[in-house]
Amino acid sequence: MPPRTNEPATSAEATANPAALRVAVLADSDTRWKWGALTARRLTAADGASAAGRPVEISGLLLRGRATPTARQLAEVGDVGVDAGRVREVTAAEFLRTVREETYDLVVLALVGGGVQAMLHGLAALDLPRRPVVVTGYVGVVYEKLADGLLLRHGADVVLANSRHDAERFRAVYEGVGADASAVTEAALPFLGGEPHRAREGRDTVVFAAQPSVPASRADRTYLLRRLVEHARKHPDREVVLKLRSKPGEHTTHIEELPYQRLAERLPGGLPANFQLVYGHMGEVLDRTDLLVTVSSTAALESLHRSIPTAILSDLGVRETLGNHHFVGSGLITSWDRLDDGLHPVPDPEWLAGQGVAADGTYATAYDGARDRVGELLAAGGLPPLAPYYTPATAPGYLPGILARHHLGPDGRPLPGAAAPVATGRLRGVVRETVRNAARGAYRQGVQRVAPVIRRMGEL
Repeated sequence: MPPRTNEPATSAEATANPAALRVAVLADSDTRWKWGALTARRLTAADGASAAGRPVEISGLLLRGRATPTARQLAEVGDVGVDAGRVREVTAAEFLRTVREETYDLVVLALVGGGVQAMLHGLAALDLPRRPVVVTGYVGVVYEKLADGLLLRHGADVVLANSRHDAERFRAVYEGVGADASAVTEAALPFLGGEPHRAREGRDTVVFAAQPSVPASRADRTYLLRRLVEHARKHPDREVVLKLRSKPGEHTTHIEELPYQRLAERLPGGLPANFQLVYGHMGEVLDRTDLLVTVSSTAALESLHRSIPTAILSDLGVRETLGNHHFVGSGLITSWDRLDDGLHPVPDPEWLAGQGVAADGTYATAYDGARDRVGELLAAGGLPPLAPYYTPATAPGYLPGILARHHLGPDGRPLPGAAAPVATGRLRGVVRETVRNAARGAYRQGVQRVAPVIRRMGEL
């Protein structure tokens, strides 16, 4: 059943419902919040029944930083079973304090690799008499920094892989450095779904799924936009859609310094009548998509899950920096020239089988193994201490910097001043929150607007 609440329950609430399975999801961006919340639901519920017959309470926590999502972005994520209006922001120290003060059974870390590593050391330093099961993973296609990202996630009880292909790669990395690989658990992306594609008379819609940081240069992004607009002009009866991730000034998982919206405003000749820019939930956009085009967006996997014709562009090359090398062997790699001529790529069945898109109807069971694994850990009672691969002994020149970025010391404990004092009295609490909001706004203004401008000026 859907989670009953997403706010950390008070002691009174916990006492009133001691049988509830209590889950905390910590995320640092809109896409990772979506992944984390839906992962929590899939791990704790099957066929409408809560895990082990227990009601589920999910606490939604956002780790404060440059990509902390806005209210609009949270709303656009869609229904994840947690009221976005009641999700709260925390610092690393506040998160650790919450875990210490509340009794969580399960913690889902939906963070970038460095954030996961810092929270693992922070949780280990709490030395709780009964610690929660800790789960982490990736929000989409893993196409870069494989070893780095995986080792930063090592130490969690469960490291979810979104496909058989990923599970094999993850285990090979861990075993290759002598680390325990037993935490790697095959599952799938938790947000796949929707009705299978059906062609409809009178509808022909092409959607380009934009990415905030791929490609990165102005020339490459302008090229893709120009080709998309030209495609619309060549096919006036076809609806051509540019699906955008965020509005200018907002950040997602990656920084977008050159928004397509801004580039479109400067495009010679303007935009044709059959071309439009859209925001919104990706699943709703796919409901009316007849061809999904992208460089390497995870949206391609959502599209393939629904058997929507999907194309991966080779126009800028097939390169690791673009992420489209992940689709080598898929049968989907093509160019705008071929798409202009009417080509619809056909995916290779063997490649699809290893990618976790489950277009064959097996998605309903994709989380069974992971759910069983979490159930075993929950039933085990006392769990051993968290033991990440990186320690002050194994990575003395790397780990301290990662922890320091989250205001944690080498031992995983918050540094002096990292934890804000708890204000007493209603007025003091209001004043403290007002100051915090102002500081947060100034921080976002700096990292999301001022810093990109300075970087671009430096490139001139």
